[in-house]
Amino acid sequence: MLLILSDHLRDALPREQTFEAVLGVTGEVFREHRHRRTCRCDIGGALYFVKIHGDTGWREILKNVLRGRLPTLTALPEWRAITRLRELGIPTMQVAGVGRRGWNPARLQSFLITHELSGMIHLDEAARRWRDLPSRTRFRLKRQAILELASMARMLHRHGMNHRDFYLCHFMLPDRNFATIKHDEPLNLHVIDLHRVQMRRSAPTRWVAKDLSGLLFSSFDAGLTSRDAMRFLRAYAGDDWRTVLRRKRGFLRHIIRRAVRLYRSEHEREPRLPAGLASF
Repeated sequence: MLLILSDHLRDALPREQTFEAVLGVTGEVFREHRHRRTCRCDIGGALYFVKIHGDTGWREILKNVLRGRLPTLTALPEWRAITRLRELGIPTMQVAGVGRRGWNPARLQSFLITHELSGMIHLDEAARRWRDLPSRTRFRLKRQAILELASMARMLHRHGMNHRDFYLCHFMLPDRNFATIKHDEPLNLHVIDLHRVQMRRSAPTRWVAKDLSGLLFSSFDAGLTSRDAMRFLRAYAGDDWRTVLRRKRGFLRHIIRRAVRLYRSEHEREPRLPAGLASF
């Protein structure tokens, strides 16, 4: 059995049957899906997000394997992903506790406890609020968000990681009066929801395409322009952006078309595609 807790959690949780106490916590449920549950809980006067993985069952495991996918059986992959991101200097959640018990893959139980990102909002929500700001301020905010998103994506992919749920809603930033933001002031974006992150020596092209198309898909309704897309490409590819644009036009076309298909599937309508992207 694995059980790692912060000092505060060790003091707040019972010394006997600690694992059972964590599995039994209650609070505001944010997500409940089959064998996983995520809730916001008060433990010892501090707010945490607790993600619990219950019994997966052989049926679910076999179903994923037959579809060519490896199921997420425990919370440990997300714990490792958070640890790696923090090593790389990418802002993300802070782990307060992690646990796993059992040996049968179908009956494993685990949890991950992270500190609440207090005073923060999701990037897609912030982008909707920016629409009411003066155009110059809105441009500054969008430009900074693009640069930080591109930097995160670049760091992830160049270090063999891919997110698999790389959407605007999975980034958070400190809430503030955005109308007063200064030139080049960082937004301090944090990436969250890392339970599907994959880590290898190098990120496969197909998974890089999935991340980038997911980000593009979630940006269609955020006032995306051709200039925004080019700014992201320059920041993501660095000095090689012209080479990428020239030599990997087919790859970029694949990303755009994949994003359009996803948008069409989710919204049952066509996205407002900037002219520069439509030309691909």
